[in-house]
Amino acid sequence: MAASEQMGRTVPAGQVILEMRNITKEFPGVKALSNVNMLVRRGEIHAICGENGAGKSTLMKVLSGVWPVGSYDGEILFEGHPVTFQNINDSEKAGIVIIHQELALIPELSIAENIFLGNEQRKRGVIDWVLTQQRATELLARVGLSEDPNTKIKDIGVGKQQLVEIAKALSKDVKLLILDEPTSALNESDSQHLLSIMDGLRSKGVTCIMISHKLNEIEQISDSITIIRDGKSVETLDVREDGVDENRIIRGMVGRDLESRFPDHTPQIGDVLFEIKNWNVQHATRTDRLVAKNSAFTVRRGEIVGFAGLMGAGRTELMRSIFGRSYGTFLGGTLTLNGKERQLKSVSDAIDAGIAYVTEDRKTLGLNLLDDIKTTTVAAKLKRITHNLVVSETEEFRFAEEYRKEMRTKTPSVEEGVAKLSGGNQQKVVLAKWLFTEPELLILDEPTRGIDVGAKYEIYGIIQRLADQGKGVIVVSSELPELLGLSDRIYTICEGAITGCLTKEEADQESLMRLMTKTSGAGGVALDEEPAHDPGLSA
Repeated sequence: MAASEQMGRTVPAGQVILEMRNITKEFPGVKALSNVNMLVRRGEIHAICGENGAGKSTLMKVLSGVWPVGSYDGEILFEGHPVTFQNINDSEKAGIVIIHQELALIPELSIAENIFLGNEQRKRGVIDWVLTQQRATELLARVGLSEDPNTKIKDIGVGKQQLVEIAKALSKDVKLLILDEPTSALNESDSQHLLSIMDGLRSKGVTCIMISHKLNEIEQISDSITIIRDGKSVETLDVREDGVDENRIIRGMVGRDLESRFPDHTPQIGDVLFEIKNWNVQHATRTDRLVAKNSAFTVRRGEIVGFAGLMGAGRTELMRSIFGRSYGTFLGGTLTLNGKERQLKSVSDAIDAGIAYVTEDRKTLGLNLLDDIKTTTVAAKLKRITHNLVVSETEEFRFAEEYRKEMRTKTPSVEEGVAKLSGGNQQKVVLAKWLFTEPELLILDEPTRGIDVGAKYEIYGIIQRLADQGKGVIVVSSELPELLGLSDRIYTICEGAITGCLTKEEADQESLMRLMTKTSGAGGVALDEEPAHDPGLSA
């Protein structure tokens, strides 16, 4: 067999498991992929990098049969032979399995049932539950997950659900595993565990393709990287031979050097805008657990306040309880906005008071994917453009167009469906929707999750401009470098309790992690004690 060319590098044919040649995919009015070439070596972890909308996921949907043969141009060779897939079942029979960013698990079914869904373990046409349990236990051990196979998916965390997806892939005798943003919803600990599982699969000869915006993880785990920009394959880098680092990857993605991950910014911090004291909230389903325990914090005008905590610490639950008590059972506490104590008993109350909340899951809670951009932009405060009970379509279009320009949203028209936008542009539409409500306090929960480095930079600039307008901004993020680069102060949460507050000058990853794991049971702050000092109160 002849050798293959990988972006100018010759690779012996025996080492190649996958080759995609001149893949071109068009949608109405958009060429998503243009003559993309990619070559993957057997037994490696091959990363695909690119900005949102570059075509990464589209390329993997072509490979896995989501986009069937005939809907694209080009050729796919797998294990040295041309292949054509009409659907996902065809690609899985060949040994190619894709795990999408939105996990395809059924919450009400057990782990074992999900692993073998559509691939049931049968004897004489009847499901063999003993064999199902036995094989599920073996597969869970392979991915390092010590859970009862009878446990329902809804009762385990996202990190463990990712491992169930991998176990499901292994049950199909996978040769090439595709993971689309596998760690985007995971904390640092779960992310590292998942990467170690991938490393173990590599050592056993399983080839992996990984799409991710977390460049530090790509640098850590991958053997080679294909960079896609504007629907075209730009280059393939060998991580070891080419001395690849994050800056090198970014240069390939955006076509230039990005000197700083965060725009330059000089904060103009004013008086206290928002404050909660003695805030207590009961878990939505577990009455024995508080997700907010005597919580107290402040936000000043023009200030960006970060919130750090491990998954399950209660960050999102706290923010949702503030936003009109939309989570759990409110047990008591005071909320002060603009020096006036307020009782915000609904989301409508919170919006009317001047509070906006951008949720961490933009596709489920932040957007109606059936709507267009202009409809979404005005959805949270229709009364602003309603006159004599009639919504003004002229004003709807005008405001949507103004925010499109301000946010630099890439779209041919504000009448474009939000489902067709890239992740970064969808996030800009969500931000526009809440800015339309004219908030004084903006809560951003994981505002850059699943967004590429270039779009992140733009989002950071928008956040800083909001602060410069005198608004208070709260940023909840699982990425500590993001909080450190963006925030003026950072609060830490552990098991529903605020355990500390550090200024920008005091904070680093080590100090934040120490406070994020500080519990009363481990010699930390007792749940009824005051948290660490709050510079916002003493300033």
